[in-house]
Amino acid sequence: MEKLNCWEYKKCGRQPGGINVHEFGVCPAAMEKRADGLNGGKNAGRVCWAIANTLCDGKVQETIVEKLTDCMNCEFFKLVSRQEGFTFKGCHDILPKL
Repeated sequence: MEKLNCWEYKKCGRQPGGINVHEFGVCPAAMEKRADGLNGGKNAGRVCWAIANTLCDGKVQETIVEKLTDCMNCEFFKLVSRQEGFTFKGCHDILPKL
């Protein structure tokens, strides 16, 4: 099974060169190199729930606290959790490293 990054799964268009970069800017998840490889993603593409200022449901969520409930109910979050199983990296695993 292919491991998609959040911008591929959600089709938000905020990855470098994406269609929504002019309106919303480049997504910090697509640029966060310290998270590269976590949950098998590029940069923070598979740990977007731990990155502020990502675009969810058409709006930029500025803080991790603001987005936490939405992320826990997100189909992408659930997909990554299922795909990674016991090696899944959630917020408590990621935030101390960023």
